[in-house]
Amino acid sequence: MLEIKSLRKVYYGKKGGAEALKNVSLSMEQGEIVGLFGENGAGKTTLLKCILGFLAFEGEVLLDGEAIGRRNIGRLSYATCEHSFFPNLTPKEHREFFKMHFPAFREKRFLALMNFFQLPMSKAIRTYSVGQKNQFEVILALCQGADYILMDEPFAGNDIFNREDFYKVLLGILEPEETIFLSTHLIEEVEHFVGRAVLLRKGRIVGDITTLELEEEGRTLMDYIKETWNYRQDRVKGILEESL
Repeated sequence: MLEIKSLRKVYYGKKGGAEALKNVSLSMEQGEIVGLFGENGAGKTTLLKCILGFLAFEGEVLLDGEAIGRRNIGRLSYATCEHSFFPNLTPKEHREFFKMHFPAFREKRFLALMNFFQLPMSKAIRTYSVGQKNQFEVILALCQGADYILMDEPFAGNDIFNREDFYKVLLGILEPEETIFLSTHLIEEVEHFVGRAVLLRKGRIVGDITTLELEEEGRTLMDYIKETWNYRQDRVKGILEESL
């Protein structure tokens, strides 16, 4: 189980501190597919980076009761739109590097996904398009052999057909113990992919519900998000009237 307990993150600057995350508590069992949703600046990327230990924070992040450190960090992987690969290396060279450092590296899956995305194995990653780079980033995260796979807007730069096919492929290849924690703005696209939705707003968790619960209530994920955020249907009309 991945547990986040009373996590608080403050960014300090010349004018004092800005609280990005406020008393965030959350737990995920292995095998879950959890969507993390929130407006720009809600703290989604900050939360993922705190889980991975990239940022200092107050509170606790535990993996099966143990703090994240050198002994268990390999059980977490991360696909980020900021990219974490070696741009001058080819996919073949990345494969050898990952096999050397991650004993559970899933080589068969790696080759299958490279073929699915039709990515060249012998070209340096820096020669890829933005969409291809994002695809390769996701492939590495999925093939590292991690139990918890964190993704931050992993489908940026990919067309809708690639994304739709990839959701289906991902559901088919995941092992029962693999967990996905996915931060994205593509709410309606991933509604039938995720099994649970966590809503983050202004650094706080304001919603946590399973898609099964939503289905039983006859609500869509978008309905739930709008209701939780008290979305104003007349918002656009108001600004148009004010600008005339």
